[in-house]
Amino acid sequence: MTTQDILTQAAAARRVMAVADTAQKNRALGAMGEALLAHTPQILAANEADLEAARSSIGTVMLDRLALNEGRIQAMAEGMAQVAQLPDPVGRELGRVERPNGLCIRKVSVPMGTVAIIYESRPNVTADAAALCIKSGNACVLRGGKEAFGSNQAIVDALQAGLAAAGLPKAAVSLIQDTSRDSAQALMRANGLVDLLIPRGGAGLIQACVENATVPCIQTGTGICHIYVDAAADLEMALNILENAKTSRPSVCNAAEVCLVHREVAAAFLPALEQRLVQARQQAGKEPVELRLCPEAAAIIPGTPAGPKDFDTEFLDYILAVKVVGSLEEALHHIAQHSTGHSDAIVTRDQAAAVAFQRGVDSAAVYVNASTRFTDGGEFGLGCEMGISTQKLHARGPMGLEELCSYQYVILGSGQVR
Repeated sequence: MTTQDILTQAAAARRVMAVADTAQKNRALGAMGEALLAHTPQILAANEADLEAARSSIGTVMLDRLALNEGRIQAMAEGMAQVAQLPDPVGRELGRVERPNGLCIRKVSVPMGTVAIIYESRPNVTADAAALCIKSGNACVLRGGKEAFGSNQAIVDALQAGLAAAGLPKAAVSLIQDTSRDSAQALMRANGLVDLLIPRGGAGLIQACVENATVPCIQTGTGICHIYVDAAADLEMALNILENAKTSRPSVCNAAEVCLVHREVAAAFLPALEQRLVQARQQAGKEPVELRLCPEAAAIIPGTPAGPKDFDTEFLDYILAVKVVGSLEEALHHIAQHSTGHSDAIVTRDQAAAVAFQRGVDSAAVYVNASTRFTDGGEFGLGCEMGISTQKLHARGPMGLEELCSYQYVILGSGQVR
C-alpha cells in the first residue's frame, strides 16, 4: 500500500476515532494489550531478524535500542493498560464564558486528527504512540526506520487485531511501508491529511522535519543533558546521579552527556568520578565511560582531551564530556550556550543555588538532586509519551494525552443574532 493510500485510510479512521466514546477506546486499549502478549512469538521472531540484519552496521548501544524481549513486550502491554486508566482528554471543558446577550461560549478539548510520527530504531515507540493516539481519539500513522521495520510491522499487526476486536478501524494505527526518505518527505508535506507531525530521533531527522515540513510539526529534542555538581553538592549523591544518568541506558535522549563540576570540589570529585565510571566498570567487566575532559579536568584525572564539538554532541554512548567551572553563573552560561533545552540538573545542598538554577535554566525539565533519566512520560504519570518536546508551543517536555488534543469553541445560543 502506498503512503498516500495509508494516509487516505487514516483520514477516514480519524473521523471514527473523533466520536468514539471513552469506554470504546478503553476496550480497544485492553484488546491491543492482550494482542501484544498473544503475538509475542511473532514479534520476537521479527525482532531477531531485524537484529541479525543490523549487527554488522550498528553498535552495541544502538542494538539495545532495537532489541525486544518478553519483558519489554510485557511493558508495552502494561503501558496500554496504564493509558486506559488515565482520564479521557477529549471533551473536557477548558473554559466557559456567559455573555450578556445570553450566549454560552465553551472551550472544549478535541482530538488533533491524524498524528504522524517519524522515528528511528526503538520499536516500543510503536506501541506507546498508538496507545496515546487511540485514547486521545486520534488516528496514528507510524513511519519507523528500516532497521526496525519487521519488528514494527509485527507490533502493528497485533495492535490492529486489538482494534478490530473492539470494533474500531484498523487504519486508526497504520505503518508506512516505505522506509525511504520519500515517505518521510511525503508525511512532511501531507497538508490536509496530517494534522500533526512528530519526529523522534537524531538531530538530523528532527532538523529535516523542522526545515521541510509544511504540516504542523513539534520539535522533539536531542538531549544534550547537563548535570552540574555545585560547590555545595553531596558528592556521593552526585556520583550516584551521574552513574545512573550516564550508564543506565546511554542510548536514550534523557541520558547525561555533560558533567559540569564546580572548581571548589573538582579535586575531590573528579577522581571519584573516574573511579566509579571507568575503573569500577572495567573491574566489573562492564563497558567503561570515556571521559572527554577540559584542560582543567585533564590536569586532575586521566581521560581524552575534549574536542571543540564534544560539548555540543549527543553521544548516545558511554561517553561523558567533563568541564570544570568557577561558579554557578559560569555553569548557567555554559548550559545556555550548549543545552538543547531537554533536561538539565543541579546537585546541591544550597537552596539558594537550587532556586537560581531552576530560574536560570531554560529547559523543558529542570532537576534538583535527581537524575535526568526521569524525563519520561511513564515517570511523569502520563502512562507513556509521544516524545519529549524541546519547543515551547504548543507542548513542552514529555508529551502525553493532553498534548495530542487541540480545542474548539462551542457556542450555545437561543436565537441570538448580531
